[in-house]
Amino acid sequence: MSKPKVVVTRRWPSAVEAKLKELYDVTLNESDVPLTAEELKRALQTADALLPTVTDPITADILRVPDRKARIIGNFGVGYNNIDIAAAKEQGLVVTNTPGVLTDCTADIAMLLLLMSARRASEGDRLVRSGQWTGWGPTHLLGQKVTGKTLGLIGFGRIAQATAKRAHHGFGMRILFYTPRNVPSQEILDDVKAIRCATIEELLGEADFVSLHCPGSAENRHLIDEARLKRMHPNAHLINTARGDVVDNQALCKALKERWIAGAGLDVYEGEPNVYPGFLELDNVALLPHLGSASEETRAAMGKRVLENIEMFFAGQEPRDRVA
Repeated sequence: MSKPKVVVTRRWPSAVEAKLKELYDVTLNESDVPLTAEELKRALQTADALLPTVTDPITADILRVPDRKARIIGNFGVGYNNIDIAAAKEQGLVVTNTPGVLTDCTADIAMLLLLMSARRASEGDRLVRSGQWTGWGPTHLLGQKVTGKTLGLIGFGRIAQATAKRAHHGFGMRILFYTPRNVPSQEILDDVKAIRCATIEELLGEADFVSLHCPGSAENRHLIDEARLKRMHPNAHLINTARGDVVDNQALCKALKERWIAGAGLDVYEGEPNVYPGFLELDNVALLPHLGSASEETRAAMGKRVLENIEMFFAGQEPRDRVA
């Protein structure tokens, strides 16, 4: 019996690629250059499974390619707003993601950005590297204290809960959260003494730091806009490790430039890898290149999770992480 044919859109950790070679008739992307729309269509026509990443736009046009052979899309990432889920369902395609395994690393990055923004770390790094630092001064690069401050989390899923643990138990932070969905168990809330806000506006008005942990979707596009940024304190900071399009770039740039808020820390961007040019001109924003899950252990675990999902599918079982 021939092995199922699999197409992988980007380079994956070497151990995962080796396992793919062992189990499947796999086409790897040795160059790591993102596939074009036509190449993605051809992959769907020639493979049994397409394994994209969160940066591969799998549009309705791509999914509706004629003579499609693929039956499953195993997305490398917890988010899946890069895939037109409605079109996938319409075409009878199974879609899976990789939840859980990247929780800790993404929460670590959220705290890293929070600290970088609060203590103006990016500015300090640039100053030292450029040779412009002239020595310690009592009023030089004053930022905001983190310990004991209030952290507001928009969204309260796995990553937000892990961020809350780090903030509360590590820095004694007071935890607020907003979620329109089901609230976690009382045990989880009690562990970090989390208080639920009735609205996003209520949270923004009270938090010293606001961290975004909501999914990318049409509903959440530009969830943080000019009106909501104006609700934040002048010494507050916005942290985004969720999805770039949750924030209105133009509004955030204006808020930072006009000092409605003190700073921001961003790991994700609308239209990435393009970064809104205005951010590059500002000192009070810390910018990372989408490093949320970028640890050796986590990326390998994500690949393993994709392998588990497609293995179950090809064995005639329901994949554990099916989202469509």
